[in-house]
Amino acid sequence: MRTRPYGSWTRENRRTRYYRRSKKWRPNRGLLVLVGLALVLASVGVVFADVQKAEEYSAAPKSTTMKLTVPSMKRVRDVPVYNAPASNEAALHDGTLHVEGTGYPWQREANVYIAGHRLGYPRTRSFLVFWDLNELRRGQRVVLTDSEGRRYIYRVFDRLVVGPNDGYVKEVIPGRNIVSLQTCTLPDYAERLIVRAELAKTLPAPQRQASAADR
Repeated sequence: MRTRPYGSWTRENRRTRYYRRSKKWRPNRGLLVLVGLALVLASVGVVFADVQKAEEYSAAPKSTTMKLTVPSMKRVRDVPVYNAPASNEAALHDGTLHVEGTGYPWQREANVYIAGHRLGYPRTRSFLVFWDLNELRRGQRVVLTDSEGRRYIYRVFDRLVVGPNDGYVKEVIPGRNIVSLQTCTLPDYAERLIVRAELAKTLPAPQRQASAADR
C-alpha cells in the first residue's frame, strides 16, 4: 500500500490550514470601526486647522511696511523693506525693495517678492545686503516682521537663476505662501539669483510692557 510522506499536502490538509490561517488573521470588526472613526476625526481636525489659518491670514496690519531678517546671512538683521515698483532705484538705496503688485505674508496665497543689492551703497542698509544670498541652503530661515510686530517664519526650499526679463518668478504658486529674495549674479550682474522660502509658521507680536505713563 502506497502511503504519503509525513507532512505532505493533501487536499483536506490544504483546506484546513487555509481556514485556520484566514481565521487567525481575520480583522476585528470593532477595530475597523475605531480606525474609521479616527480617520474621520483626523480629517475634521485638518479642516478646522485650515479654517484657523484662513482667519489668521485675514488679519492684515494697518501699514504694509516690513522688516527682513535672515539669521544665516551676515548683514540681514531687521533690514527695512520698502514698497515700490521694481524700477524704483531710490527704494533700494537704504534697504530692500518689496516689488509693488506682489503679495504680502499675511495673505493666504502670496509670493512676497523682495529685491536687494549684491553690492549696494556704503554706509547704508543696502550695502552688501544680499552679498551672500547664494549661500542660503534648504531649510534655513527667512523672517519677515510686519508693522505690528508679527513675525512670519519661512523655510528655504528652492534656488534658481533666471534672466532679467523672466517675470514668471513673481507669480503666485497656487495654495502656497512664499517669499522670493532676488539679487544679481556675479561677476557681471547679467542674470538674477532667486532664493525662495515657504511660510512655516506665524508668531504673534510680543506683548509690550506697560510703561509708567500707561499706568
